[in-house]
Amino acid sequence: MSSLWSSGAMPHPELDPDRIAEKTSIETGLDHFGDPWFHRPLDKLAHALREEAHLNPLGQFVAEGQIRKVLRDRLWAQQWFSRHPEILERPLPHPVIVVGAMRSGTTRLHRLLAADNRFAHLRFFETVSPVPKPDVPASNSDRRRIAMARHLLRAVRIASPRTQAIHPTGPMQPEEELGLLVSSAWGMKHEAQWSIPGYGRWSEQEDPRPAYEYMARLLKLVSWVRGDSSLKPWILKTPQHMLDLDALMQVFPDARLIFIHRDPVRVVGSACSLVWNQTNIHTDHADPHRIGREWLRKTSLQVKRMQDARMSIPERQMIDVHYADMDHDWRHVMGRIYRFLNMDIKPALPAMRRYLETASAEVAGPHRYTLESFGIEREDVIDELSDYIQAFEIPMPHQRTAQIYAASTKQAAAIPA
Repeated sequence: MSSLWSSGAMPHPELDPDRIAEKTSIETGLDHFGDPWFHRPLDKLAHALREEAHLNPLGQFVAEGQIRKVLRDRLWAQQWFSRHPEILERPLPHPVIVVGAMRSGTTRLHRLLAADNRFAHLRFFETVSPVPKPDVPASNSDRRRIAMARHLLRAVRIASPRTQAIHPTGPMQPEEELGLLVSSAWGMKHEAQWSIPGYGRWSEQEDPRPAYEYMARLLKLVSWVRGDSSLKPWILKTPQHMLDLDALMQVFPDARLIFIHRDPVRVVGSACSLVWNQTNIHTDHADPHRIGREWLRKTSLQVKRMQDARMSIPERQMIDVHYADMDHDWRHVMGRIYRFLNMDIKPALPAMRRYLETASAEVAGPHRYTLESFGIEREDVIDELSDYIQAFEIPMPHQRTAQIYAASTKQAAAIPA
């Protein structure tokens, strides 16, 4: 790739959002990007990519492409909204939102719920490309977006073969709304892809509500393009919601929240492995110990923000489930959830079973990782998150864990076996 740049056969990537925006406007003939708030996170992201990420040639190429896509999609979205103002009038009634830390089991729970056709869910190709190109028939647009998603997945699997074991997916698979937040240059997705601590620290202090308001607009666009009923509730999930729960509830005040909790030792280790396998595609300087320190801190922050935000959410809008219980008896857990939703689970059970059978057959292999390879000890995680373990009575697998847990500053009255 470097040789193509030096020979002039391909232009060298540039990470200047203003210049990319100017070129994208000329290419599309459009100039309205919507709420200008998104320029702030985009500028911070681009600065971090230039100054912190140590991108290799592939990383530079991908980063420029992602910035260009954000800008193009926003231009296209505004054209849709201008031509069809009825899109933004569509309601988004009482969505069901799965909330959990990254690698806590949110994907399985989300896909089980998505198997129920009484709910709406995003598919992978839609979260990658939520905005169809205007003036293209819907069937052609879908084919193009599906093909692009397939090519993207193939490229990622070539660059990082372990990806399929860590997060199996396909163009038509149910997928989280992460890409809709990326359309505002917002979220942990960027930190899991690139080493950009400056962007991460900055975003943790900002009000994310504009990103969630734009996400809601894109959900309305997706359902309108499909021709879905506007009364069908969405199934949503992305770990970013752990950090942004206040903003999420401001935008979706009637949301019903399903919190899932997993042994944080597993959560942190799996998160580090995912970040490592993504980051080292884009840089030749990925540091596993830095990743370990950062994602232990990030997981702790997710938990704290979530616990603080729950204080102002009515109990009737929340339910808690455990990853371990899902492993032991998913039907029982899903039955609890459907009683919470005041719905009959029976019509959904056959599709849920089919999903689990298919998912089991498609698994590429176990996701193997160790905390030690990221410079973390098991006790480090337990010490950092002992209050969380106690507050939600999270089952932990070893006696040593129970001993440390019992010795925490808030003595547990009873320790799960």
